[in-house]
Amino acid sequence: MLPAKYGAGVSHGPSSTNSPAQAWAALAPLIAGQPRVRLSRDAGKTYPQKHERALTEALPTFPAAVRIFGKDGTCKAIFLDFDSSVEGIDWVEADVRAVQTWLHSCGARWIEDYSPNGGRHVYIPLEKRVTFSEARDLVEALGTRYRSLDKTPHQNLLHGCMRTPGSPHKRGGHQELAMSLNMAYDIARRPNSAKVWAAMNADLAGEIAGVKALRLEGTTTPAAEAPRIQHSTGRMSRTMQLMAQTGLYDTNRYVSDSEARQAIVTGAAAAGMELTEVERRMMQGTWPGLASFYARYASRHRVPALRRDWLKAVTYLRKNRQTRAGKNNARNSPTSQPNTQPPVIQGAPLSSNPDAEQRFIRSWRNGLRLKERSYTESRTGLARRMVLRALGEAAHMTASRFIEFGDRSIAVATGLDHTTVGSHLRVLRAEDDPLVTLVEQGRGTKGDLYMLTVPEDVKTAAEDLTWRKGKIHALRPVFRELGLPAAFVYEALEHSPGLSTAEIVKLTRLSRTAVTEALEVMAAWNMIARDTARVWSVVATTSLKDLAEHFGVLEAVAAQLQRYRIERILWKEWLSKNVNTVAELLSPGEDYPWEAFEGPPDEWSLADLAFTMAG
Repeated sequence: MLPAKYGAGVSHGPSSTNSPAQAWAALAPLIAGQPRVRLSRDAGKTYPQKHERALTEALPTFPAAVRIFGKDGTCKAIFLDFDSSVEGIDWVEADVRAVQTWLHSCGARWIEDYSPNGGRHVYIPLEKRVTFSEARDLVEALGTRYRSLDKTPHQNLLHGCMRTPGSPHKRGGHQELAMSLNMAYDIARRPNSAKVWAAMNADLAGEIAGVKALRLEGTTTPAAEAPRIQHSTGRMSRTMQLMAQTGLYDTNRYVSDSEARQAIVTGAAAAGMELTEVERRMMQGTWPGLASFYARYASRHRVPALRRDWLKAVTYLRKNRQTRAGKNNARNSPTSQPNTQPPVIQGAPLSSNPDAEQRFIRSWRNGLRLKERSYTESRTGLARRMVLRALGEAAHMTASRFIEFGDRSIAVATGLDHTTVGSHLRVLRAEDDPLVTLVEQGRGTKGDLYMLTVPEDVKTAAEDLTWRKGKIHALRPVFRELGLPAAFVYEALEHSPGLSTAEIVKLTRLSRTAVTEALEVMAAWNMIARDTARVWSVVATTSLKDLAEHFGVLEAVAAQLQRYRIERILWKEWLSKNVNTVAELLSPGEDYPWEAFEGPPDEWSLADLAFTMAG
């Protein structure tokens, strides 16, 4: 019986008189894979990860989709999305009737709703949670029977989500139940047994075998498509990290989930990670793919199973290392020693007085604080402010006001495209009283040489201002996902904790709408918090590095770096063939070996990658 707070005691038919808010409050928490929901602020076009919130009983004002899979890589309901845009409403109706007949024959109970545009959703609650692989196999098998079924929500462990009954719709209106709320609530509270799940799989055995065979024939997965970057001990390969995050793997290489999970654990051990780090990533949802591979065990047995796999991995690696050492001893010189020196940062020559240069850079930062007030809140204005911060960070790293990095290095540091960076730099250096001056144009493989300049119109005020403590940051990786306004708001709170929303608006010179949205996004990820005095502060215990890994931002960085490296190689080849004299052609190994390290500290920014690379 539906509790009173959801409208118990009211008679409901297929055209339920229950409000969308009651349907959402009663059903969404019961069928979601985890208590998280994603909002669409672009009228239902996208449901980005940055707009994810805690799932509550309050009906969102935007189109909202609950997460299908939990942090452990399992789901407690199958979500079937019949899309009317594929073959039209009539085809959807026919497919839904066929699915209803099939479910009834398996002894299953289901919840059903419909969208204002004619789409239909069918939810099959399960008594026992099932793994990502199991759920994907079943939904893909059903997709071979029913043409209008959209399989993608169950094909993505990290981003699979769907609107549930009551959710606002992009065309207006809401997801409306095709049954009474009392009946839907009863089904959600008394889900289908393991026996029903077995019957569904048995009936689809042929189709499930077919979709598995199709994958085995060479259907690529995101893990296989990811850029393959050579690595040494200290960092997992990108392929292994993607497997751990998504639960997808190359079935030509790993024949089962067990083999895939052992490969991930071995990769983590080889990278120098600790067992506790792997456990934390599983428990906190950073590696739901790996967690899903252990979901077949009871909860109390999952960590012991991981530890057994870890011991196997360590034993294998030690034995393998000893074997290789025995083979290589004869060829190794007894006098050779490993290079323990850190990589040399590329860039302009260091000043003869680094302390004086650092003092100048801090004065320039004061000038930046004063001068950037003239930049608008537009996307272009925010991007130029970030380019200037990237130049300031590069100057601190080289202890010199002279900066010689190409547009591609600055693009990595700011999350922008290199052509966009070039256009911003041209505008910045052409200003009447610029913060940067072009000293020498790039030639050959060298980038443009810029010099930081304190504008005359703010010079006196900049010298009178107290130097701001701490670092100046370009775009830290997590803000590639959360956006530039969030980066500026977070920066303001780092330097001045305990600010009200109005004070943040004044300090950042962003609109109240932009600031409010940035605060909501970061509060949802526990990056900031508001106290009883209604002022905001940074949550020191939340790791920006962990969030960046959770968002998968490092994949975008890796792809951008790989693309730029290829472009530089092609450019060097062209120069060698077409230019007689090229000053200081770079050696192949001059790029900073960022992938050789397990990971940056929490204050790491993209500039740490970009400005140690050749332009």
